[in-house]
Amino acid sequence: MKCQKRFFKLKEDFRDPYARDRDRVIHSSSFRRLEYKTQVFINHEGDYFRTRLTHSLEVAQIARTIARNLGLNETLSEVIALSHDLGHTPFGHIGGDELDRLLKEDGYKNGFEHNFQSFRVLTKLEKRYKDYDGLNLTYATLEGVLKHSAPYKKSFYPKEIIDNFNLDYHPSLEAIIVDNADSIAYYSHDIDDGLKYKLITYNDIKDEPLIKRAKHYVNKEGIKPKDKLFRYRLVAAIIRVLVKDFIKHSKDFAKEHNKKVLCSHFKASMKLPFGHSQEILDEIKHLREQLFRVLYRHHNIVQNMYAGKKCVYGLYKAFMEDENMLPFEYRELLKKRAKHRVIADYIASMTDRYAFKIYHKIYGLKLG
Repeated sequence: MKCQKRFFKLKEDFRDPYARDRDRVIHSSSFRRLEYKTQVFINHEGDYFRTRLTHSLEVAQIARTIARNLGLNETLSEVIALSHDLGHTPFGHIGGDELDRLLKEDGYKNGFEHNFQSFRVLTKLEKRYKDYDGLNLTYATLEGVLKHSAPYKKSFYPKEIIDNFNLDYHPSLEAIIVDNADSIAYYSHDIDDGLKYKLITYNDIKDEPLIKRAKHYVNKEGIKPKDKLFRYRLVAAIIRVLVKDFIKHSKDFAKEHNKKVLCSHFKASMKLPFGHSQEILDEIKHLREQLFRVLYRHHNIVQNMYAGKKCVYGLYKAFMEDENMLPFEYRELLKKRAKHRVIADYIASMTDRYAFKIYHKIYGLKLG
């Protein structure tokens, strides 16, 4: 079965293929480093804030719930969710955007893209086995990470990607679930963090249609906005509304195709009847726009992200100028990989704290 195939031979054991994938990801160094990588808020701002690790765990929980209720492969959704952010740089999307800009500015047109970097972590950068680079995961898991979000075709993909992965086709339904679970987790926990640390107030979002839907459930519990439990119950209700809607509007299509995992089965040009209702999609879009106005552009977040961007800039320029500042194992990689890619891989692997530490060591300035 194509979905369960691996690129290198592996003697099977007592686990099913996707459970084995999950175990390999959880025990990887890249997965552990997610604990100290930013989601939205700089990691050391407070112990409560979500990180890439807590986000990945929340995405996995939501994805498993949806997959189970649709009769799809729960474990496959879980491992894709746990893997999907492994390629993120420190400082969230702003770090990746800055690294992409710097590479392209220096003439490296392929730049940096975090979904592809996650794929590279799984297939090349993790080194835990004698006979091959990467973790040797199943086709279905790798496809789900590579095609985490549409469009699936990227101009910089090497021939081996084009030849081995059907980029004109959607990934498995389990992978599509993860893409949507990612958004559900993202907005719900950003609201949670924003309310907790008073970056936003309930009044900033109370008129949003999606928030009104969620508050309906909170009202039924007899909890008011001034109550201590309100924030927790509101966030739980947001997730509930979105998960229920996804299941309701996907169950018929899933029932037709849930007999086995289907990789690269549906043409990417097809709009699948699988996902949220249009009404909910419109409400998510409206809420996202409001969060950009009141939360993501809050001056505290913008200031911290600016510091993160300058940190990535400084590290990149320093290493490009003098590669001898790279750790020994990365200098060794220069013998077989391009300098700019080795440097990008090193920066992308850093946690927020480590990136600030190295920046401070090089420049004698403390940004974080």
